[in-house]
Amino acid sequence: MGIKSFQGVRKAVKKEFDAPILVTDYMTKKLVTFTPEQSILQVMELFTKYNISGGPVLDENGFLVGIISEADCMKQISESRYFNQPILDKSVEKFMTKNVETIQHDISIFDAAGVFHKGNRRRLPVMKDGLLIGQISRKDIVVAALKLSGQNWK
Repeated sequence: MGIKSFQGVRKAVKKEFDAPILVTDYMTKKLVTFTPEQSILQVMELFTKYNISGGPVLDENGFLVGIISEADCMKQISESRYFNQPILDKSVEKFMTKNVETIQHDISIFDAAGVFHKGNRRRLPVMKDGLLIGQISRKDIVVAALKLSGQNWK
């Protein structure tokens, strides 16, 4: 009779997924913000200066009241062209999106990707306890997915 190699009962090894997967790990924390009173012309200049396509609008207390994007600026540009007038010093408040969809800081990038997939947004403000702490874009999610592609998602 042959001898069997017996090591005994092995303890189950749980693989830990230690790669960062939360929105806060990939969001932009240093934001260019705008105020409702700012002129749309100033906003367009800042878009060009900082090479951005949008940003949050905060009131005097720092609370999120809207978001302004290049698409919102297109309204002003098309109106000024239609009426054959120069771009005026109209305020951000007139053109910003007021009903802003936000996400919480503690959700995973996978959940954030689902929010982007369902909606037609390019960026989402990230909130913690009702305050704006950052912003995540579609590009940030793609970058996160590329960093995680070498990980085991099981």
